[in-house]
Amino acid sequence: MAAFTSTIAESMNRLGTETAFEVLARARALEAKGKDVVHLQIGEPDFDTPSNIVEAAIKALKEGWTHYGPASGLPELRLAISEYISETRAIDVLPDEVVVTPGGKPVLFYVALALLEPGTEAIYPNPSYPIYESVIRYTGAKPVPVPMLEEKNFSFDISEIRKKISPKTRLIILNSPANPTGGVLSKQDLEEIAKIISPYNCFVLSDEIYSRIIYDDAHYSFASLPGMKERTIILDGFSKTYAMTGWRAGYGVMNPHLVKAVNRLITNCNSCTTTFVQKACIEALKGPQDEVARMVEEFRKRRDFFVQGLNAIKNISCKTPQGAFYVFPNISRLGMKCRPFAEYLLNEAGVACLCGVTFGEYGEGYLRFSYANSLENIERALERIRKAVEHF
Repeated sequence: MAAFTSTIAESMNRLGTETAFEVLARARALEAKGKDVVHLQIGEPDFDTPSNIVEAAIKALKEGWTHYGPASGLPELRLAISEYISETRAIDVLPDEVVVTPGGKPVLFYVALALLEPGTEAIYPNPSYPIYESVIRYTGAKPVPVPMLEEKNFSFDISEIRKKISPKTRLIILNSPANPTGGVLSKQDLEEIAKIISPYNCFVLSDEIYSRIIYDDAHYSFASLPGMKERTIILDGFSKTYAMTGWRAGYGVMNPHLVKAVNRLITNCNSCTTTFVQKACIEALKGPQDEVARMVEEFRKRRDFFVQGLNAIKNISCKTPQGAFYVFPNISRLGMKCRPFAEYLLNEAGVACLCGVTFGEYGEGYLRFSYANSLENIERALERIRKAVEHF
């Protein structure tokens, strides 16, 4: 009998991955051999989901919310989201403009599938969340990176967007506050981008998953700009704000015409988002917000401590992030690429982090550390990083 062989679709070669989970697996393997590792690689709040949200899920389970729901989400949750977005973004949003998904990634994936195809282009920030480039490539569209500049506090060089936008551009991705840099796009930056794109027939996907984790300025959405709501897809969710990463609950707010296309993709892919989780999400939006405020304040303390500690290490410099829970220090003065230094930190120093090129070519010379960990562990990590730098 001939040996069985299988052929994997060529399109799979265009899909990337999230290196954070690969680094986590390698760190766990080292720990299994007795190595002590400080985990600063995963972008996940280290806090528990607030108890009122957990209780709402338990109540929903007991009430029988264990069956299929509408593809676009429970009406009561879509209403709650529309009210929340209307209030926080100062725009009028209807429930019919809301799609609920199992996490934020499906919003990105479905929108890309609905808008992009071979011969089209998508502009995205670099360095940035690696799944942006991954899904753009998967559709067959051309990914067009725009560098996020440290000298601009990791914001866009607006002139680069002006150079790279074209009639082929179908989608522009914005992320503020940003992963991996913690940078925040100013209202002025957003207004300049709006002027540039006005003559073009393209959508903007505004990834605002970290919108509540912002430290100094108020969050401002691209959708809030005059005339931009109808061409903006807001991506948001519950994972980061409410420490609900494992619950898998996100949503998109978009043009009703695009909602119809996304609903068809949901129906063909995952049917619906877990119903008892959606009931808990209503409580998240409408219940007390004290835990969110406490979490953000704790992140602020960790941020300040981490940035101060990194800047005290020879040949490392670090901007103070304005949002999210990542630091993105510049290590270029160490005279080596970021990947081998990140490998050394993990294997020898016992500090798990991500190298900057994980987030795109313009991330060379940087590392990303998540400060979703205790001050005690961050202090331990800083001491290990200092000794590693002295070694090199």
